[in-house]
Amino acid sequence: MSKIWLFIDRRLNLSPLLREMADHRIPDHANPLKKASAFMYCFGGISFLILLLQLLTGMFLMLYYVPSPDHAYASVSYIKNEVAFGALTQNLHRVGASAAVVMVFLHMLRVYFTKSYKNPRELNWIAGVLLLLVVLGFGFTGYLLPWDQKAYWATTVGVNIIETVPWLGGFIADMLRGGDEVGALTLTRFFVIHVMFLPALLLCLLAAHFFMVRRQGISHPL
Repeated sequence: MSKIWLFIDRRLNLSPLLREMADHRIPDHANPLKKASAFMYCFGGISFLILLLQLLTGMFLMLYYVPSPDHAYASVSYIKNEVAFGALTQNLHRVGASAAVVMVFLHMLRVYFTKSYKNPRELNWIAGVLLLLVVLGFGFTGYLLPWDQKAYWATTVGVNIIETVPWLGGFIADMLRGGDEVGALTLTRFFVIHVMFLPALLLCLLAAHFFMVRRQGISHPL
């Protein structure tokens, strides 16, 4: 294994980058090993781990899920009842969606009450707000995918609420539904948004967020 690493490192020179990451000092006020109240500074890291779990479990579920009205419900039932560890994976993905919303929200509350959004971290705060919207988008689009009665009517109500938004509401609702009511095209569009558009946006925002955290450092207490 060491020979393989040496082969890669000599060509990509990864050692300085890894050494810099490993030597990055965590301030005492944000280190739970030195200060108990510093646990609230871990909300961002916990959120990232949950989102990573969502990506991994979602990739596994995509191997069996069929995004069509004729097969969506049956494919979810097959995952839960026939696939090895399918029920565990599906439940992790379902519960993880709620956990991601809660942890990202708690992380933003910590940032807000410690005033960490102020100069020079305004752009990072904007990235965080967009990340929260993306996580909510994951929950909304993923809710329809099991294609049962609860998912169908909840999505119908949700899209109707969006339609009441002034000016752009009607356009966004029509784009999501793909017609006058929730149907086959809605399921396809929600699936594509859930597994392609939102993950791409999530990775871009996470990269920007981590870059800014690294450049600006962890904020200090008030």
